Amino acid sequence: MSDPNSNPGPQPRGESPVNPIPPLILAIFVVMAGIEAVFQLGNRGILGGADAVGWRTAALMDYAFQGQFPAYMMETGQWRPEYLLRFLSYPFVHASFTQAAFACVMLLALGKYVGEVLAPLSVFILFVLCTIGGAVAMWALAVPEAWLYGAFPPVYGLIGAFTYLLWVRLGIVGGPQIMAFQLIAVLAAIQFIFGILFGFAQDWPGDLGGFVTGLIFAPVLAPGGFTALMARLRKRG
Repeated sequence: MSDPNSNPGPQPRGESPVNPIPPLILAIFVVMAGIEAVFQLGNRGILGGADAVGWRTAALMDYAFQGQFPAYMMETGQWRPEYLLRFLSYPFVHASFTQAAFACVMLLALGKYVGEVLAPLSVFILFVLCTIGGAVAMWALAVPEAWLYGAFPPVYGLIGAFTYLLWVRLGIVGGPQIMAFQLIAVLAAIQFIFGILFGFAQDWPGDLGGFVTGLIFAPVLAPGGFTALMARLRKRG
């Protein structure tokens, strides 16, 4: 019989069955949820008194994105920091609790999935790039007066990365790779139906820009980077 007090030596370490959410994505979620919580408490008079009712509107005016801001900087040559900040700040301010809740849930779900393949820092970089990409697309394709706010452009960027990763996985197992685009096709169809029924949202270029940015940069940020992607495409050819 072995001695229960003896040192058994190093034990094998198994991988956790649950992959954690990338910490920087979790931090972004906490900030977004915290900002929305402040708005909700203000609306209920728990924080800030009577002036708190206007906190959301003030935040949207100060941090949401509009194509007129970069257009002004291009025309005047004045690169104002408060305008440049809007390329990155708009995902943290939502128009309603519902918008914030859906965006936060999708951020966690997609961040976790993409984080199973990409390094945590890469997922964060992807989020930042897709945020900027959504703003640039909004500037290029939307009317100048249209506003962009909420986290859906970078969330759509994570969907773009998810699409790429699923496309690669289906290719490896011999599945129909067109199925990788099923999620974005369903979301686009839902937006189209809602657009017909209730009018098309003016911020659709932001979602498109985020998705395309995620689809483009996921191969670069994936393990092996673009070289591995090209090698795989040559092999398939």
